[in-house]
Amino acid sequence: MIPFRFIHAADLHLDSPFAGMSSVPDRLREHLQQSTFAALNHLVELAIAEQPDFIVISGDVYDASDSSLRAQLRLREAWELLGRHGIPVYVIHGNHDPLNAGRLRLAHPEHVTVFGPAAESVTALRRSDGEPVAVITGISYPTSAVTENTSLQFRRDPSCSLFHIGLLHANVDGQEGHDAYSPCSLRDLQQSGYDYWALGHIHKRQILHEAPWIVYPGNPQGRSLKETGPKGCYVVDVNGHGEARLSFRALDTVRWQEAELSIEGLANEEQLRDLAEELLEELREQASGRVQIVRLVLSGRGPLHAMLQTGTEGEELIQELRRKESRRLEGEAPGLGPSAPVVWPAGLKVRTGADLDPEAMRQEDSFLGELLRMADLAEREEELLEQIMGSALAAVSEDRRLRMLVRELGTEDQKALVRQAAEMAVSLLAEQETKGGAQR
Repeated sequence: MIPFRFIHAADLHLDSPFAGMSSVPDRLREHLQQSTFAALNHLVELAIAEQPDFIVISGDVYDASDSSLRAQLRLREAWELLGRHGIPVYVIHGNHDPLNAGRLRLAHPEHVTVFGPAAESVTALRRSDGEPVAVITGISYPTSAVTENTSLQFRRDPSCSLFHIGLLHANVDGQEGHDAYSPCSLRDLQQSGYDYWALGHIHKRQILHEAPWIVYPGNPQGRSLKETGPKGCYVVDVNGHGEARLSFRALDTVRWQEAELSIEGLANEEQLRDLAEELLEELREQASGRVQIVRLVLSGRGPLHAMLQTGTEGEELIQELRRKESRRLEGEAPGLGPSAPVVWPAGLKVRTGADLDPEAMRQEDSFLGELLRMADLAEREEELLEQIMGSALAAVSEDRRLRMLVRELGTEDQKALVRQAAEMAVSLLAEQETKGGAQR
């Protein structure tokens, strides 16, 4: 087998609208709207620097089936630049940009291969000498909702010794929080005979298996607080024995993340504000030139817990932090450069607890002890978690909007709600017991 290199990217979602960011300054909003295009530019720059033999892109190049002319023209520019450097590109379409989309179609350059609605294979060549190095098989979505297991169309030719790469936009093993499009199992992919599955659709970067490699690179640019952490692609080097080595490369210009802030030892709101400002400055120093959109997660136990439960103080804290960041933004020269990257506080999540000893309470033969033990059990037993959620939400089951919001909650979100409810109940009941004892 001949050594070669390729880049695996997916889910570019060009021209994503970034809905729900009405609170950000206009200058920052414009930067957000340009960020998917910036990630595409970084992908091209990476390819020119790393000189891969080809690039594979596993679906959802565009964010919507009626993609903007701007997105199409920017993509065409990227293709042409890669073509000038002799780098072929192999692309499939996913549920966001299916083949039947009614957009204006711009012709693809000859070095860009777009796979059709049935699995088809092409042979990729090493750029340095034109030697065959890999069989690439891909399948695009003909429509926006593909519910059959399209991975079953991929079967290796046992007589071919070349490295086999499968391009598939799919939900493997029913990953939570994502549409079950082109559903398949890990076992399906393992049994196909392919050496590398270049997956798309799930925006979380994951290596599901090695030998064969089954890989989600994630999207190259996060678009909300559901898509936190570094975003980018994989550079894959395959040696003469057919062994692959993966190297993640960040491409994002805006990084979404959560940052934890403990209230332990804090006596008043001013101390909390000062600590929050210090945390934002630490993040700014670590930003490497990227804009950061941050949700603060308040944790720990202390006297500020009761105050934070109203929501008012937390909202006022966020507004004050935003006011200072907006002033800093307005005082900069045009452009969001690496000299002073923006750290925008997007919101606040309160996971604090009352100034109690929960471990001691868990050992008590009391209602509060039982409440805490049940919350712990719900984290381990999914059936109990479903029962608690169903019972708690029965009163709002008639509200269509609330039902939709509940369906969007993942298991971890449900566990967090149960923990928060238990913590709130313990705090209130403990406070009542304390008041009752004082009155007696």
